[in-house]
Amino acid sequence: MAMVARVPIVAVDRPVCNAAGKSLGIVLVVEGGCCFSFSRRSLLLPKTQQSLSVTCFASNETSSSDISSTAKIRSEVLSPFRSVRMFFYLAFIASGSLGGLIAISQLIGALSVQSRAAEVPEILKGLGIDFGAVSIFSFLYYQENRAKNAQVARLSREESLSNLKLRVKNKVLRLSSFRGVARLVILVGPASYLEESFKLSEPFADGLLERGVLVVPIPTDGISPQLEFEKAEENEEIIARRKKLWQLVPASMGDWDKWLDEQKKLANVPPISPVYLSLRMDGRVRGSGVGYPPWNAFVLQLPPVKGMWSGLLDGMDGRVL
Repeated sequence: MAMVARVPIVAVDRPVCNAAGKSLGIVLVVEGGCCFSFSRRSLLLPKTQQSLSVTCFASNETSSSDISSTAKIRSEVLSPFRSVRMFFYLAFIASGSLGGLIAISQLIGALSVQSRAAEVPEILKGLGIDFGAVSIFSFLYYQENRAKNAQVARLSREESLSNLKLRVKNKVLRLSSFRGVARLVILVGPASYLEESFKLSEPFADGLLERGVLVVPIPTDGISPQLEFEKAEENEEIIARRKKLWQLVPASMGDWDKWLDEQKKLANVPPISPVYLSLRMDGRVRGSGVGYPPWNAFVLQLPPVKGMWSGLLDGMDGRVL
């Protein structure tokens, strides 16, 4: 519920945030989640009678700059010594370049004076060392910077993924809410692909649940998959476990489609190809591929979320892509 307060106005020098308000003689200004509005007519009143309406509101959207800042911070945490290495690489490049310039000036002087001709081989040797040092450290800096940019880009995509929403029964939660709780497996494809993936997962349902795996089926053809949870020969406990494994439903499909299209484009995967994406317990991408997910491999590779090894093996989800 919005809160409105009226406070004295002293000066106004802010951008307009609502064109409709401007046409009505009201100027709206956004300031950190608050809209400031006032009537131009009030400017003609004495200063003590001028007023400003302040409306504060909460927003669930995350700007790209916030995501980028978060990704950079996470990158620094994951690679704390990268900045130090890059600093020393730049220092060595600058030192080698300065030494090379000095060697070139000495070489020009030695070539112009015949009595210093004997110094030329030694100067060329030093110039070669400087040139080699600059080349090596420039290559190392380039590789380090490229790895940094790739890591930041990956973390930015993961942050975008963590902001996507899932529906659990009557609740809508962000994907980031499942960090430390579950290992999500996202399936993207037509209804027939999702139905076949469901059938292939049935023999491993218990093992997958023990390892905290939850499935997020996303149909791409607009048809809801017909998942047969109830079978005559099975008891209610087995049916309940199977429903728990497949209980998540994507919300805000437009955001999901946009994110998935970007990932397929980056991976050079055709838009119509069915794919799967498995996440680690910490929400980072563990693996992905085209086709059906390897349910048996998940059971063999992932540690259980309960038991004496649960806390110790939480990080044994596999390498991050």
